[in-house]
Formats: sequence, structure tokens, C-alpha cells
Amino acid sequence: MTELLFNKRLHVLVKNKDTDERRSVIRISIELQSTSNPVHRKDLVVRLTDDTDLYFLYNLVISEEDFQSLKVQQGLLIDFTSFPQKFIDLLEQCISEQDKDSPRFLLQLTSASSAFDHSPSNLNIVETNAFKHLTHLSLKLLPGSDTDIKKYLAACLSTLKEEKHLLDQKLRKTEEDLTRQLNYAQQTLSEKSRELDKLRSEWMSQTTSVSSRHMQDLTAEREKALETQTRLQQQNEQLRQELESAHHKSTQEFQSRVLELETSNRDLIEKKYKSDSTIRDLKAKLASLEEECQRSKQQVLSLRRENSALDTECHEKERLVNQLQTRVAVFEQENKDKDQLVLRTKEVMEATQQQKNSVEGNVESKQLQIGKLEATVKSLSEELIKANGIIKKLQGDLKALVGKIKVKNTVTVSQEKVLQETTEKLQRGQQELQETQQRLKQKEEEAAKLKEQLEATVQKLDESREVLRTNENVITWLNKQLNENQLSRKQEALGMFETPAPGLRTGSVSHNLVQFNPMNAKSSTEVGSTQQPQPSNKENGEPVGLDSKYFERRDNSIPLRGLLPSMHLNREAQKPLNAAGVKPTPPSAGSAYFPG
Repeated sequence: MTELLFNKRLHVLVKNKDTDERRSVIRISIELQSTSNPVHRKDLVVRLTDDTDLYFLYNLVISEEDFQSLKVQQGLLIDFTSFPQKFIDLLEQCISEQDKDSPRFLLQLTSASSAFDHSPSNLNIVETNAFKHLTHLSLKLLPGSDTDIKKYLAACLSTLKEEKHLLDQKLRKTEEDLTRQLNYAQQTLSEKSRELDKLRSEWMSQTTSVSSRHMQDLTAEREKALETQTRLQQQNEQLRQELESAHHKSTQEFQSRVLELETSNRDLIEKKYKSDSTIRDLKAKLASLEEECQRSKQQVLSLRRENSALDTECHEKERLVNQLQTRVAVFEQENKDKDQLVLRTKEVMEATQQQKNSVEGNVESKQLQIGKLEATVKSLSEELIKANGIIKKLQGDLKALVGKIKVKNTVTVSQEKVLQETTEKLQRGQQELQETQQRLKQKEEEAAKLKEQLEATVQKLDESREVLRTNENVITWLNKQLNENQLSRKQEALGMFETPAPGLRTGSVSHNLVQFNPMNAKSSTEVGSTQQPQPSNKENGEPVGLDSKYFERRDNSIPLRGLLPSMHLNREAQKPLNAAGVKPTPPSAGSAYFPG
């Protein structure tokens, strides 16, 4: 059983004995052959071939025993099972580095002879670093014999034949598929062309029917447009009156609201100025209190330093007093000892007086000793007197220092009280300042809200003005259109009266015509309503158009059938005679006709 692990072309640096180095492309294939009869064993086969030179063949078969010797010779740290994958990894690194100018990993094929004939060659995997060329692996390959070359060429020929056979089969399949698809495409093309002809004929017939239907719909829509025009004129008139009244009310409300907002704004501004002045005063007070607090803190620090210095001096004076007291106690003990000595000397003198006769020779020496002792006693008494004076002086100084310390302690306590009072005042001032700042923020927020409301009301006022302006434009446009329609109808009516049909009375023609003047209709509808002056918008040069909201149906609109006869009757007296000299008779109610 043979398993192909690797089969790729690599750039190899070829070295001979007498020729220069050259680069060539060599195919390296790695196969793992396993046999189980009679003994289970695995062999790794490494083969080097050249696609351009079919006689170039090098083989290497590595068994597990050969790998152990190779492992010992080259110091490998892997076993036989992981050796093929590591070898393939090294070859992959050589492939990734072969396109660079100075590759790190490269393959070398060296031969000891002058040409690659029947001598063995070494395949080396070399890593180039800054210090040396490090050889990771070196394999000794043997050139293929004639039988090996024949076997290799026979295997190549068999693989090529198999590939050719597969390609022939694929070619036949593709030819059959393409011919089948071509036939199907031709059939579908003929069907689609027939369907296209049918669709063209149907489209021509439909276009003729649609055009005739469209002409009928167009005439019907024209009649409907004339009816909607008159209805919209009446609705527009009512809407204008309603908008005028609503606009008048809204302007009055907005003006009153603006006055209220201005008064509240003035009050808020006055409050803001007052709060600003109070904040400035509090800031000045706060600065003065902070300065006083700093001064008092500095005084407290200086007094604490003096108090600590006085405490150290007091401790030193107490230590000196203790030392002097110990010295006084020593001197008193010595004085007692001297007194005892004096008493003893007196006793000795009494004994000597009794024994004067016997010790007359030693009297002079005893007297000299007594004089010396008296001199020492006098000197000791003088030293004791001086020590007592020093002790009294130190006690007086100690009392004075204690009095000074008490006075300084009272001063520091009073200053601490003053400092505490100033800090409390400062905290109260800061609290008042924060409260005033909060109130000021609230007032500013209220002023901002009022400003926003004022801007919103002004914006609404501008919008209402824009709506009124658009309404005026719509009214002028409708009046213009109606006047043009009236003039055209008058001209048509005059033409009809000038050339009447034979046997047709002029009065019957006038019964079928209604002359509608928008100005008279406007005057008749505005009899019971309050009139307000509306400025003309012709000078603005704005485009006149009809807004979509005026096409909505209103429940309180007046029908056209009842208004037209009354308006026509009001204007009947003002009509001139027609061309035949006969005044046209007014149409009856409900017989209004709008020529198209």
C-alpha cells in the first residue's frame, strides 16, 4: 500500500565538482509504503525527478532501521512516525522562501563527481543565519538504474494515459451537454419569437381600445373638473373667512401672551440683577472671611510653635531643678555627716579635756584638724546658701513660665473659638451662595422656557401668516381662472347667438347657459359675513398653487345647485341684449349646465 504525502516542484541549488552553482526546478515526491506480508513494515520513499529531463531520477528508501542510524548520525530528536511531516514542513519553508532574493531556507543538491551520472548525491536542507549555514537534514540519494528509469517512465506513461482517458470522457460529456443545451435554446427561441408576435398584435389592439377609452375618460374628467372647480371656490371662500377669524383671535391671544411674557421677563431680569448683586456681596464677604480665616490660622500656627518652644524650655528648667534638688539633697547629707563629725569631735574634745594631761602632745595636731574641718563646714554652708538661692530663682522662673503658658493657652482657646465662629459664618455664607445660585439657575431655566414659548408662538404666527398668504394666492388664482373661463364662455355664447341654427330659438339657448361671475358670487356670499381687508399678493411674485387640503370634502359646504340660480338671477338685470336683440331668459333652478 502506497500513500503519497508530498509532490511539488521546488527550486534547488545544484552543485557539481567542476561546474558552477546553478538553480534548477526539481520535483520532489515523498511516499509512505507499508507492507504486511510477511512482516509489517513501513518504508519512506523520497524521489527526485525533473519534468524537462525524463532520465533524471534519484531515489531513497528509508526504513525504520535506516532511520535509527540516520537519527544517530545527524542528531535528530524525532521518531520515524513524525519524521515525514517534519521533513514536509522543512520543504514547505523552502517553498515559502524560494522567491526571495536572500532566502533563509534553501535546498542544495551536491555531487562529488563532475556531472550527475551514476554517482550518489546529497540533498541538504540548509538554514542561513547571520553566523553560519546550518544544515538541518542531509539525505544521500542514489541515482536510478535503467530498470528504475523504465519503471518510472512506464508509471508516468500510464498516469498520462489515464489522464487522457478522463479528459476524453469529460470532452464527450461536455459536447453532449452543449449540443443538448443548443437544441433547447433554439426551441425556446422559436417559441419566444412566436409569443412576441402574438404580444405585438395584442398590444396594438389594446393600445387602440385604451386610446378610445382614454378619450372618453378625458371628456368625463373635464366635466368633473368644472363641477369641482365651482365647489372648491365656495369651500375656499368659507375657509378664508374661517381662517381670517381664527387668525384674528390667535393674533390677539398671541399679543396678550407676548405682553405677559415680556412683563414676566422684566421681573425675572430684575430678580436676576438683584441676585447678581447679592452674589457679589456674598463673594466679597466670603473673600474677607477667608482672609481672616487665613490670618487666624497663621496666628494659631505661630502660637502653637511658641507653645511648643515654651514647653521644651519648661521641660529643660524642670530637669535643671531636679538636678539641683538632687545636688541640694547630696549637700544636706554631707552637712549632716559633717554635723555628726562635729559632734564626734566635740565628744573627742571633751574626752581630750578629761585626758588633757595625757594627750597634751597631740593637741596642736587636733586643733589644726578642727580648723580645717571648720573651714570646710563654712564653705559647705556658703555653697548650700547659694544652691538655695538658685533653687528659689528657678522656682520663680518656673512659675512665670507656667503663667505665660496659661495666658497663651487662653489666647489660643479664644482664637480657636473665633476661628470656629468664622468657619461657621463661612459655611453659612457658602450655603446661602449655593441657594442663591440654585434659585438663579431656576430663574434662568424659567426664562429660557419662556423664551422658547415666545419663539414657538412667533413661529406659529409666521406659519399662520404663510397659510393666509397661500390662501390669498389660491383665491387670486381661482378668480383669474374663473374670469378666463367666463370670458371664453361669453365669446362662445356670442358666437352661438350670432350664427343660430335654423328653426332654433335664442331663448332656448340661453336656458342651457349659466354665466357665473366669481366677483358677484363673492359679493353674494359675503353679505352676511364680516368683511376684513386682505392684501393682494401680486407684488410678492410667489408661485400661485392650490394646496391639497382644499380638495377635502367638507360637511358644512353649500351645494352648487342652489347657489348658481340665485347668483344668476341677481345678475340677470345687468345682462345686455344678445345679438338678436332678445334678453336671455334665466334658467330654472336645478337646470345649470356647464359647457365643456
